[in-house]
Amino acid sequence: FTLTFIVRTLLGESKEGSCRQKENCRPDGRELGEFRATTVNIGSITTADGSALVKLGNTTVICGVKAELAAPAVDSANKGYIVPNVELPSLCSTRFRSGPPGEEAQAASQFIADVIENSQIIAKEDLCIADGKLAWVLYCDIICLDYDGNILDASTFALLAALKNVQLPSVTINEETGLSEVNLKQKNPLAIRKHPVATSFAIFDDTLLIVDPTAEEEDLATGTVTVVTDEDDRLCSVHKPGGSPLTGAKLQDCISRAITRHKEVKKLIDKVIKSIKPK
Repeated sequence: FTLTFIVRTLLGESKEGSCRQKENCRPDGRELGEFRATTVNIGSITTADGSALVKLGNTTVICGVKAELAAPAVDSANKGYIVPNVELPSLCSTRFRSGPPGEEAQAASQFIADVIENSQIIAKEDLCIADGKLAWVLYCDIICLDYDGNILDASTFALLAALKNVQLPSVTINEETGLSEVNLKQKNPLAIRKHPVATSFAIFDDTLLIVDPTAEEEDLATGTVTVVTDEDDRLCSVHKPGGSPLTGAKLQDCISRAITRHKEVKKLIDKVIKSIKPK
């Protein structure tokens, strides 16, 4: 595709009549720097230890966290585990097939694992119950229910919201028997150390940047970039899987927008958590 065709497709053939009168307007009526409507529902899965449902426009992702007890690794005797997995089943889009995880699902799982590691969202030492003996394993399963682009932003948001919803029972080790004793009546929330938020952009030949791309926009783009920041405006990671190069000025613009987006997402999560806490 030529850039002229791409821009005409993105900006000219709008489904919104009023949008045709405006410059730099996308097919769904958004401006180039505008995010889709974002909603989050916390505690959606009652059988999980923590869960969250996130909608980013039509893209819908659910994250369930299941906690299990295990022995720590020999070389990390004072640390627990966080095991993320992103699933893109065939039911969420015709572009995905049933069977083993495809390339995009594997890349998304690795991205989430990198976000956990780089942002220090949770200190793995906090998951240790007894050094060298017992620790928590958090299985974070992120499943896409409806795919319309920007899976990384939605998955990161769902993971953060679900982890903030986790309540772990109190666990002690009986010194006489050496067995673990779980007190389900006494539960404590996870200590969330950082709040990473991902912000993705579609690139068109290094001349045009749009935020929160839809599936159609991702297909037309010549590259994508995802910037992850935390509440201290710290850059946690930049994910750019090939495609068009990005100038330093354009990357700085992406980081600035990501910092602004972080404040919006954090405000939304805090508002939802506050609304479900018992008065």
